[in-house]
Amino acid sequence: MESNEIRRAFLDFFASKGHVIVPSAPMVVKGDPTLMFTNAGMNQFKDIFLGNAPRKYPRAADTQKCLRVSGKHNDLEEVGHDTYHHTMFEMLGNWSYGDYFKREAIEWAWELLHDVYKLPAERMYATVFEGSEEDGVPFDEEAYGFWKRFLPEDHIIRGNKHDNFWEMGETGPCGPCSEIHFDLRDEAEIAARPGREMVNAGHPQVIEIWNLVFMQFNRKANGSLEELPARNVDTGMGFERLCMILQGKKSNYDTDVFQPTIGRIAALSGKRYGQDEKCDVAMRVMADHLRAIAFSIADGQLPSNVKAGYVIRRILRRAVRYGYTYLGFTEPTLCRLVAGLVEQMGGQFPELKAQQTLIEKVIEEEESSFLRTLATGINLLDGVIERTKREGRGLISGRDAFELYDTFGFPIDLTELIAREQGVGVDLAAFEEELQAQKARSRNAAAVSTDDWVELLPIRESVFTGYDTLTDEVRIARYRRIVSKGRTTYQLVFDRTPFYGNSGGQIGDVGYIESADERIGIVSTEKENGLIIHIAAELPENPGASFRAVVDAGKRQSAANNHTATHLMHAALRQVLGTHVEQKGSLVTPEVLRFDFSHFQKVTPAELREVEQLVNRAVRADYPLEENRSATKEEAAAAGAMMLFGEKYGDRVRMVRFGDSVELCGGTHTRSTGTIGFFKILSESAISAGVRRIEAVTGEQAEKVIYAAEDTLRNVGEYLNNPQVLQAVKKMLESNETLSKEVEAMRREQVAQWAEKIAASTPERDGMHLFATQTDRRPDFVKDLAYSLRARSPRLVFVVGSLCDGKPTLTVMLGDEIASRGVNAGAVVREAAKLMQGGGGGQAFFATAGGKNPDGLQAAIDKAVELIAAQVK
Repeated sequence: MESNEIRRAFLDFFASKGHVIVPSAPMVVKGDPTLMFTNAGMNQFKDIFLGNAPRKYPRAADTQKCLRVSGKHNDLEEVGHDTYHHTMFEMLGNWSYGDYFKREAIEWAWELLHDVYKLPAERMYATVFEGSEEDGVPFDEEAYGFWKRFLPEDHIIRGNKHDNFWEMGETGPCGPCSEIHFDLRDEAEIAARPGREMVNAGHPQVIEIWNLVFMQFNRKANGSLEELPARNVDTGMGFERLCMILQGKKSNYDTDVFQPTIGRIAALSGKRYGQDEKCDVAMRVMADHLRAIAFSIADGQLPSNVKAGYVIRRILRRAVRYGYTYLGFTEPTLCRLVAGLVEQMGGQFPELKAQQTLIEKVIEEEESSFLRTLATGINLLDGVIERTKREGRGLISGRDAFELYDTFGFPIDLTELIAREQGVGVDLAAFEEELQAQKARSRNAAAVSTDDWVELLPIRESVFTGYDTLTDEVRIARYRRIVSKGRTTYQLVFDRTPFYGNSGGQIGDVGYIESADERIGIVSTEKENGLIIHIAAELPENPGASFRAVVDAGKRQSAANNHTATHLMHAALRQVLGTHVEQKGSLVTPEVLRFDFSHFQKVTPAELREVEQLVNRAVRADYPLEENRSATKEEAAAAGAMMLFGEKYGDRVRMVRFGDSVELCGGTHTRSTGTIGFFKILSESAISAGVRRIEAVTGEQAEKVIYAAEDTLRNVGEYLNNPQVLQAVKKMLESNETLSKEVEAMRREQVAQWAEKIAASTPERDGMHLFATQTDRRPDFVKDLAYSLRARSPRLVFVVGSLCDGKPTLTVMLGDEIASRGVNAGAVVREAAKLMQGGGGGQAFFATAGGKNPDGLQAAIDKAVELIAAQVK
């Protein structure tokens, strides 16, 4: 069976068992601070398991895009080196929410594997939980009994807590599980050692393919377990491993999931897969990582230097580095593989096809940037290796290796490889110490202590009343204390609330709650796992009292104006630039709006002006808010509503319309566009390949921008003593250009005079025409002088320290004859600049260095002369 047929057979089987087939959730998680990425199939159903969201159907099945490269589930370093670990993978799963439990889950798993996929029973093993005295959970005798109907007892294995008690993270839904393992080994190996001895022993051909999790508990922050509101089933089967078994392969990478991409990589590199292990690893890494990167971008996560974006950038750079080192790819290559991936997987995941151009552009830009980093890093590493050898050391220091890694993004394993080729090693123990010290600093900076929730009222989800009112009578349903960086705050969840929680780019409301006895400020409002969480600096003296919740009306209206203006601008951008424009991120605050969108070139001033005009035309039209808070996705699509890739929409959605602008949105909006007043764009810029950013303001903030511009123009006119500012500035620029040319001519003449005088008065010494001095001339003058002298003498040694504005600069220029003797100006300035607490570099014949300590400038000059003289002799 081909991989697409295998996936379809799974979904059809569970559809026949009454399961609703649901689409994959985005791989990038939003609204859950405990996760950056979807790392298991159950993530999108977490609120249902916790009882925070109603179940829409008792049974479901899907194939879920997952990413495991951070936190507890981190397989990154194994990827490419073995046969079955991946970054991005598909998890086939079936789910029960308080409906069926262990018996049906086991029966159907057996029916699908044995009767549909025709897997032989003698090669299958099942594990069941042996129990945990520590958690008070007994041996899973029930699951054991069900498995005895299908497997002999020597194929049913008792597993420990590590293997057979599934937990999503440090907290959250969990429960005992029953794994299904398959023995892929040859008959001779099976005869020599039975498969039961190899289960969970790390053998690459005796592998887990399906995990049936019986979700019964919630792990609390204090480590204890509490029963979930209902018993649930959560299963996950590795799609890639299943394909390996059904296609008779010994490696996931030999299946049709990866072979088409690997074949394209081999063709581009001119190498054959299967001939050299290092090249094979590189091809597997690139094929695997391509999927993770492409799907992440399609789901709205661009590579960056923070949080989830940093993880994606790290994956991409790992792929580039393997291709660069082992396959000789010095030009962007991953971007050339996207089209094949889209052709292969775009049928099941249409977001890939829809976002193909953006994915290609972003990957190409990231590859180009990192390839430049690699080239820079190799130059820096060459200098480190040279210094290490000169100092008689056999190891690059851990500090140097860590600086290359941390500051310049240069991978430590590439540092090791290049150093080994040049006959030196790396002090890996010291590097690891530096790395752990940095991690400790990061942990300490981000350390957060969280208490368990104190529950006062049972609620399933927060009821938001803020679309209709800014005040409401509320009660605290649960609360907990948070300590971060020595600061204590409290998170409050109300039974109902007018406060909007931070989501969809719009920041949360602020305001207060009050009772008869006290008033507590709400400093921000967040949304987490379906709950609206209010952040307060203190806990009410009587949390069980009734409170009046009041939203800051001024800030809410300003945020609503900006949010509505964002919708109007989105529509205007699509009208002016084209329908390829799609939202890639946004920020809405009471003060400013920021909008990120897909577009592949700079937006011209004329286009920006047209966008402003269209938005302000819609403002003056005073379009009323038209909303449908319970539209079906089909109704929204028929109305032309914008639906964003990377967002997970429910069966019912809120549709917001202002004139021709129709979007799905949960945020707050103004009652009519006229209240926006005026819209003004502040800036337009690039934030990554294929993604632009516009910042804008409305209303009073827009007025301030106009007034500031008027004031500036008036002040310039007064300063120039001419109200005709444009003509006055033009005349001044023309005069300045004439003066600049005159000054430049004088400077060239002065350089020539100095050069002639120095050349005539500098005697030859030890085979050098040495000119070494200190001056207050600017570095650009010194540079011109150096080049002028170099043209006059092949034996020139020019070492000049300049001190301007309190900043020391060292310049070294070498004539052709001196440079040909192996003297390197870059190496000289790097070493000499240490004496003035600086650094620098350059070419072999010309280099400069800056410093922090002016008092060390003369010592640096003397050191440079000493180093050059020693090599010339």
